Amino acid sequence: MALHVRGVLLPDDEVRDVWLVGDRVTFEPQPGAETVVDRGFVLPGLVDAHCHIGIARGGRPVASLDHARALARVDRDAGVLAIRDAGSPLPYPELEDEPDLPRLARAGRHVAPPRRYLRDIGVEVAAADVAATVAEQARAGNGWVKLVGDWIDRGEGDLAPAWDAATMTAAVEAAHAAGVRAAVHTFSETAVDIMVRAGVDSVEHGTGLSLDLIDEMARRGTALIPTMINIRTFGGIADQARPKFPRYADHMVGLRDRFPEVVRAAYEAGVPIYVGTDAGGGIDHGLAAEEMLLLHEQAGMSPVDVLAAASWRAREWLGFPGLVEGGLADLVVYPEDPRHDLRVVRAPSHLILRGHPLPT
Repeated sequence: MALHVRGVLLPDDEVRDVWLVGDRVTFEPQPGAETVVDRGFVLPGLVDAHCHIGIARGGRPVASLDHARALARVDRDAGVLAIRDAGSPLPYPELEDEPDLPRLARAGRHVAPPRRYLRDIGVEVAAADVAATVAEQARAGNGWVKLVGDWIDRGEGDLAPAWDAATMTAAVEAAHAAGVRAAVHTFSETAVDIMVRAGVDSVEHGTGLSLDLIDEMARRGTALIPTMINIRTFGGIADQARPKFPRYADHMVGLRDRFPEVVRAAYEAGVPIYVGTDAGGGIDHGLAAEEMLLLHEQAGMSPVDVLAAASWRAREWLGFPGLVEGGLADLVVYPEDPRHDLRVVRAPSHLILRGHPLPT
């Protein structure tokens, strides 16, 4: 049976009638359709553009596919109906089409330097093997590869690029040759500069961005997923590291403190920004609304642009069409206008995923 939804559609800002026929949207009336929403503010389902349903609390792989399913449902119940899984220690292509789970855009495993990343999470490879490993992980995902651009180098006592610049550039080229997009984890100033100029498709975190590099990202259309909720944890990371690595600790605190202005500058320069929490490991699932509020309150993004970064614009970027003719039947409804008070996104009144209403 077709479903009928009526409400104020965003971003169009007008009362519309929408019909959901199976997993598709139409604006053509469907006689006999069941009305499941008759008021409220209707958005395409939210996106968490940097999430890890394959990583459990504490930074370890999930114990099973059922564990990954449970984490995905936490995000789903918060209104996230599409996820870009930015690297998982185990593959789960079978979860892409499960009817009660968010849609998945997936990278394979993180491609990381030897002994310089979270244990058991990434494929750790020397420079000579990076390009081949990227091609392998491109086949393991469904459109993305995740590169670890930097991490602490214990010999240097601070953040350092994962490999030399030529290797990191070749990694991006290998991803593109394999027909996928490349995302890069990066905190440091040096690594993010290398990767943006190499043509990476998205910068994850990006705490080391300079104003000049932000302008280059805007020119190239390189996306930024700030994960501001993650960057707030840098103080705790610094406290743990300070006895052995004081330079690294100071660096992390400095990156944290300047980051809201970095994101604000990227926003003002026109860099595409999308909502991502980095859930998995140190960040709980289900916090997309909190990330949205941080982008507004700390980085100065307007409520409409935050909503776009979490909904229709993010879905378009990932290839999950929103509430357009023939689009996907994923929507979230709020009882009040989130453009006037963004805190409304913490409590959706209705969720419909793949054409099926979910309990709220």
